[in-house]
Amino acid sequence: MEVTNLVGSYIEEYLPDVEVSYTRTGDSYPELHERTKMANRLGVDLFVSIHCDAFSKESAHGCGSYVMGQAKTDANLRMAQKENAAMLKEKDYEKNYGGFDPYSPESYIELSLRQNAFMDQSLMFSKNVQDQFRERVQRTDRGVRQAPYWVISFTTMPSVLIELGFLTNEEEEDFLQSKRGRELMASAIFRAFRDYKSSIEGKDYSQGPSDIIVEEARPEEERNDSEMYFTIQVGSASSAISTEAANFKGLEGVKQVKVAGLYKYVYGTAGRYNDTKRLLKEVKAAGIEGAFVIALKGEERIDLNEAIQTLGK
Repeated sequence: MEVTNLVGSYIEEYLPDVEVSYTRTGDSYPELHERTKMANRLGVDLFVSIHCDAFSKESAHGCGSYVMGQAKTDANLRMAQKENAAMLKEKDYEKNYGGFDPYSPESYIELSLRQNAFMDQSLMFSKNVQDQFRERVQRTDRGVRQAPYWVISFTTMPSVLIELGFLTNEEEEDFLQSKRGRELMASAIFRAFRDYKSSIEGKDYSQGPSDIIVEEARPEEERNDSEMYFTIQVGSASSAISTEAANFKGLEGVKQVKVAGLYKYVYGTAGRYNDTKRLLKEVKAAGIEGAFVIALKGEERIDLNEAIQTLGK
């Protein structure tokens, strides 16, 4: 719910010509058929259903996107059955779903025969989402799959169901419940939508404030001076210089820290060493070839191997 609300707020702020509608905004549970009817009634241009996953094995992890279609694997079918089974708890289930049985193979054969005139757009958006999760947030990419989810099978517009990760995986649960994790995942979905909108309309929406949403989501404000973290050093000087982008080949978001009497200019923060790969790639893309990863704790520079042992790769 919080990720969904964040996505909506980013769109409203940075793409003000887009009207965002929600199937719910509070602690309520609209029935599956109500969600699709609402989207169809409003005539929206894109329907996005955002979820967290769960599995019997704690090792299951990663994020994936689903578009309407016949399940290609037994695992995809089981996931669709689990999701669709929620309708069995609803009042007037048989009336609202026309006798659809979430556990009947025949029902899924009938569902898979539905024509989807929006498959190409659904695949385009879902690929954008997975690219953002993988490249920008460094999450495990479970790919784009087809599955007969009811909630994306009865809409009359491009529709995608997004699984942010597994709450049954301790590491992913911690990430998704953190403020940083929610902001980064929401930023990734926003970027995917922004790029999708650009492609559909043939306009460039990549410029302007929307470009720095992921960077703004990094939790510099939450970190205190006693915490250790990784960052990218992009420069060093004996006297202070302005952190404006023009001084760092157009790179936005450079910050100044004072370490051992010198001014260090750094970009981004990361709680784990592997999370710096994306940051370093962005710095190199800006043309700052001499940049490198360092570890800091307040005004003290920490040996990189020591930081990796403490914070993890």
